Amino acid sequence: MREIIFDTETTGLDNQLDRIIEIGGIELLNHFPTGRSLHIYINPGDRKVHPEALAVHGISDEFLSDKQPFEAVVNEIIEFFSGARWVAHNATFDMGFINAEFARLGMPPVSPDQVIDTLSLARRKHPMGPNSLDALCRRYGIDNSHRTRHGALLDSELLAEVYIEMIGGRQAALSLGSANGDRERAENSSDDIVIDLAPRVRPLEPRVTAAEKAAHDALVAQLGGNGIWAKYSRLN
Repeated sequence: MREIIFDTETTGLDNQLDRIIEIGGIELLNHFPTGRSLHIYINPGDRKVHPEALAVHGISDEFLSDKQPFEAVVNEIIEFFSGARWVAHNATFDMGFINAEFARLGMPPVSPDQVIDTLSLARRKHPMGPNSLDALCRRYGIDNSHRTRHGALLDSELLAEVYIEMIGGRQAALSLGSANGDRERAENSSDDIVIDLAPRVRPLEPRVTAAEKAAHDALVAQLGGNGIWAKYSRLN
C-alpha cells in the first residue's frame, strides 16, 4: 500500500481566495518511508501572504516572487501522488486548498475515499486530546524541538512518524517481515535449527532494594490477613 504523508502552507485560510505556497510530501510503502519526498514552493500570483499566516510559516512574498505558479508544478504533484492515499493532519483544510487549485485549472477533485485525516484518527484513538501535531509528537516521544515554525516538508516528516506510531504500522510491518522470513527459511532449508541457550553464570541482581521490600511488607501488614497481597506473600 502506497501513501503520501503531506502538508501545505498557504497565503491565508480561505481556499476560495487564498493560495497554496508550499507543499511537502513523504512517500510510505506499507507504512515505511521509502526515502522519496516532494517539496515545492509556489508563487501565488497576485495573492499576498496574510500577516497572520506569515507569522506561522515565515514564507514571505519576496521569497515566493521567483517561484513557479501552481499550474507549472501541478503535473509534478499529480505524478508524485498518483495511485497513493493522501494523508494529512486536518485533511479538510489541505484538501480544500488542493481541490480549489485543481478546480481553477479545470481538473477533477481528489476523491474523499483517497484521503486519510490523521486528526480524525487521533481524536478516535485519544478522545481526551490534545491532538495537535506537536501534542502527538510529545505523546509518541518524537523529537520536534527543531520545529520552530510550520513548514510543509518538516511537518510531513513529523506526521509520518506520528502516523506510523498511531496505527501501529511499524510493529505490524516488523511482524509481517519476521513471518515472511521464517517461512522463507523453512522453505529453503531441510535442517532444523536448534538454539541452545547456556544458563546464566550468575543470576541477575534483584531490582527491588531492601528498603523498597521493607516498605512493601509494611503496607501489606496494614491491609490485614485477608488482603490479597498477604495471601500472595504467604505463597512466596
